[in-house]
Amino acid sequence: MAPSRFSCFAQEPIKFPIDMNHQSDVLKGPEMIRVSKFYKDSKEGKFISSLDKDTRTLYDTFRKGAKESNNGPCLGWRESPNKPYQWLHYNETLLRAKNFGSGLVALGLSPCPNTFIGIYSQNCPEWILTEQGAYCYSMVIVPLYDTLGPDACAYIIKQADIHVVICEDDTKCNLLLDKSPRCLRKLITIKETRPATNQRAKNRGVEMLRFEDVEKLGAAKDNPEVPPKVTDLCTICYTSGTTGNPKGVMLSHENVVAGMCAVILQLGDHRPRSDDIMMSFLPLAHMLERCCENGMYLLGGAVGFFSGDIKRLSEDMKALRPTMMPAVPRLLNRIYDKVMTEISGSFIKKMLFNMAMSAKESELRRGIIRNNSFWDKLVFRKVQEGMGGRLRLMVVGSAPLAGNVLTFIRCALGALIVEGYGQTECCAPITLTVQGDHVPEHVGPPVACCCVKLVDVPEMEYYAVNGQGEVCVKGTNVFQGYYKEDEKTNETIDSDGWHHTGDVGMWLPNGTLKIIDRKKHIFKLSQGEYIVPEKIENIYIRSQYVQQVFVCGESLKSCIVAVVVPDVDVIKSWACENGIPGTLSVLCAHPEVKQLIMDDMVSWGKEAGLKSFEQVKDIYLHPDPFSVQNGLLTPTLKSKRPQLKAYFKPQIEDMYTKLT
Repeated sequence: MAPSRFSCFAQEPIKFPIDMNHQSDVLKGPEMIRVSKFYKDSKEGKFISSLDKDTRTLYDTFRKGAKESNNGPCLGWRESPNKPYQWLHYNETLLRAKNFGSGLVALGLSPCPNTFIGIYSQNCPEWILTEQGAYCYSMVIVPLYDTLGPDACAYIIKQADIHVVICEDDTKCNLLLDKSPRCLRKLITIKETRPATNQRAKNRGVEMLRFEDVEKLGAAKDNPEVPPKVTDLCTICYTSGTTGNPKGVMLSHENVVAGMCAVILQLGDHRPRSDDIMMSFLPLAHMLERCCENGMYLLGGAVGFFSGDIKRLSEDMKALRPTMMPAVPRLLNRIYDKVMTEISGSFIKKMLFNMAMSAKESELRRGIIRNNSFWDKLVFRKVQEGMGGRLRLMVVGSAPLAGNVLTFIRCALGALIVEGYGQTECCAPITLTVQGDHVPEHVGPPVACCCVKLVDVPEMEYYAVNGQGEVCVKGTNVFQGYYKEDEKTNETIDSDGWHHTGDVGMWLPNGTLKIIDRKKHIFKLSQGEYIVPEKIENIYIRSQYVQQVFVCGESLKSCIVAVVVPDVDVIKSWACENGIPGTLSVLCAHPEVKQLIMDDMVSWGKEAGLKSFEQVKDIYLHPDPFSVQNGLLTPTLKSKRPQLKAYFKPQIEDMYTKLT
């Protein structure tokens, strides 16, 4: 396996690859379009689509990696918690993938980009064998995942006319069989299934096959490969979205290769190498993980899969000892909280921690990244060993990360940590922080496969002339459209090819982007669940006690809260009946009044089918209505959300403080 090494680059400061005070270029013209400084043709409005001419599809990139690695280890897994990792090497991976793809053709599937293959499984070697097997015959991968729910999975299978789904285990097979559309003909299972499940499938006209049997069939038939073209689709990635059915984001081979090559280009000397090992635990159904893994395969690195239980991730990390990994705020928040809890009870521990943070932050500011200092050994060793002890690179994405947590993780791990911003529609990356930039709470400059501009959002008082507006993206990573949804595609991609993200950003003076709001008032909680505040408000407003309600939350919090203006007549009447005196202001501060309104809102929420994370966990009662006059409503009496959030900032912060 790869030799052990520290994640420091001696004690030399990182060489800044660009001027950190001017991290992006502005194209000439009135739109103030910003581009990457890492690609010399960016200023001509050109975008990177690959690192070299003969590696332009995900079929090509895997083969390039096999050569780079000299048939090194490729896919790693372990049979049970106490066993070591075992490895499939590149050539064997290629052969097995080709056999599996050949087996799919032998089962009657057409080797072309109109053939869609479903996969419903946790990360494992078979996921990659399926993906690469499909690419050997120009087929398209359509991932399914648990959080979509059975109805959405059935909708996807039907909409994409999927005949074959590769399914991990008995439970997932049954979830698909519960709602299986007529087009579903075959389930190919990775693990054993019960005879009762096989009979159930048979009754529904669905044939059950074993993964290994399809490989054997393909090896016997040895169908000639039909490699994909650059412009062919490689995947349709369905986003769970917020309302209605999921949308199928169509991504071509060029889209994905462009995205991962732009990130590799920007990482420069810190890019993955053939002796690197990546830990795979984020879902392969999402593009952040897919791009990271395919980037590893392009460069001949090894990918080890976690055992499937997130509670055992640290054990898997210690066994695998990865040098790199993608991560999400949820994981990093958990590490931060654990350390804070450990030091909270001891003055000495707290003092040592603060001294260590101070020393390491001072090094960060000078561009020194290492994990072998005195403070690493004394204070941070436990955190580092919990992640295997060899991490040198981490890419963070999917939701915003609080600045104090990012700085803590940078100090504690002594690894290079870059934070990206992206969307499935842009195949993951849009911007990425530059190595050596220690300042948190921004998402870096545009990557080399795209350019970014901000456009006015007048209803929210964001204007591009002030360096604020909706983030719009154009480039080789921008998707081909939503599958069978032309209307939704045209709502998102304008006639000039700009993808409108729905996120509101602002340019910082150094040319980096900071995400500050969401145009559609949709936000994610820290665990990644989407919240549509207006939908929740429309349910709570049904309560007889509620005259107005403003639901709020943010991506750094795990729950939502609300500001409620009570219905003065109803509340006064209830208070009178219950012997509670006072004006509306006095009643708003009364705990029994608050409990009454909160309970009624929650019961309306339950009746309307709100999920637990969509229910408010605290409310603040406010006696004065929101109005046009006090600047909290628009002339059409819609809530001015940014203004409401700013106006009630102290009360909102107070609610969250009490909740924690």
